[in-house]
Amino acid sequence: MNPSWPKDQVMDETCWSDTEYCRTTENWYYLSKTEAEREALELVKGSELDVVSICPTLVLGPILRSTVNASSLFLLRFLKGLESVENWLSWIVDVRDLAEALILAFEKPEAEGRYICMSHMIKTESLVDMLKSEYPHYKYPKKKASLSAI
Repeated sequence: MNPSWPKDQVMDETCWSDTEYCRTTENWYYLSKTEAEREALELVKGSELDVVSICPTLVLGPILRSTVNASSLFLLRFLKGLESVENWLSWIVDVRDLAEALILAFEKPEAEGRYICMSHMIKTESLVDMLKSEYPHYKYPKKKASLSAI
C-alpha cells in the first residue's frame, strides 16, 4: 500500500507500504505486516542472524483449516450474487508456490533481503469466469465496473 510510488516505476522489493497511509486508511493488515518486517530487521542488526522476507501478493489455493481466511473471503464475495463488482486487477500467488519459495529461502544460504512472491495478474472478470466454470450453481455478479487496481 503505497499510493505515492511512481506510476511508471515497477514495484519491486525496494517498495514498502506507506505506514502513515495505512494508518489513515485503516489498512491494519498492511500496517502490521510492514511494522513486523521492519522490527525483525531492526532486531537482527549487529547480530549474526539473517532475515529473509518473502512478501506474497494475494495468496489463493487450497486451505488446511476449517475457518475462512482473508484470501478466501476475497473469493467468497464473488459467489454471493452481488449486483456488480469492480473489474480489479489483482496480483496473485498459489499457496503451494509460496510454500516452495519459503523452503527455498530457508535452504539457500545465499538468500538475503526481500523477495516478492507472485505468479501472475488476473482481472476480476477472468477470476469470476474461472469460478463459474468450477462452481456453476452459485450466484455471480451481474455487472463488472471499470478496471482498477487493488
